[in-house]
Amino acid sequence: MPDEPLGLTVHSLPAPQEVLASDAQRTARGRLRMLAVLLVCAAPVIASYFTYYVIRPEGRRNHGELIEPQRPLPAIPATALEGQPVMLPSLKGQWLLVSVAGGACDAACEQQLFIQRQLREGLGKDKERVDWVWLVDDARPVRESLQPALSQATVLRVDPAQLAQWLAPSPGRRLSEHLYLVDPMGNWMMRFPAVTQPQPGDDAQPAAGVLKGIDTAAAAKTKRDIERVLRASASWDLPGRQP
Repeated sequence: MPDEPLGLTVHSLPAPQEVLASDAQRTARGRLRMLAVLLVCAAPVIASYFTYYVIRPEGRRNHGELIEPQRPLPAIPATALEGQPVMLPSLKGQWLLVSVAGGACDAACEQQLFIQRQLREGLGKDKERVDWVWLVDDARPVRESLQPALSQATVLRVDPAQLAQWLAPSPGRRLSEHLYLVDPMGNWMMRFPAVTQPQPGDDAQPAAGVLKGIDTAAAAKTKRDIERVLRASASWDLPGRQP
């Protein structure tokens, strides 16, 4: 190719004022970025101080008492109402909401069974993850008039001495006053305070009004605790008894 003369373009130098303005903008942007980084790093600390000094939330407490250490289902025999032998560890694979009472089942016992059924039904779709269990701790027969209401319950007769080696009431209470929660691995892990309030004439069989004497506030708190443990175990626990 033939030689051609080079073309030269002369650019004017930037004015000092433009250079200073550009440097100032870069400095401001750098400072803003640094401030943003500091705010991101300090956000958890700021949030914790705001929460403590402004919102000041009350600490959440369980209504039920956590059992430490957890107590596994003991290998003790039980008997179903129909007479079939059952070993307690066979109940594993489901959450168990357990009550204990004699076969005569007085008014307080009926209230407890009613509360168990309502608590389970109130769980909605999660109710299939929970078994309603009544452990009968004496040899007295369960009234035939009561049995239709127990169609969804697991009713087992157990020896009271052997049962006492596993479940225990809180000091000053009877075993029949509590509800007990057992996890799918078979560990007794929570004991709920009494949800029934003794009433005059509890020894008589109630003809109607089983809601009488029920502490509805305690029952609602019990339900919240059960819902929490079900949510916490939702990733690994499935409806239905698992092998």
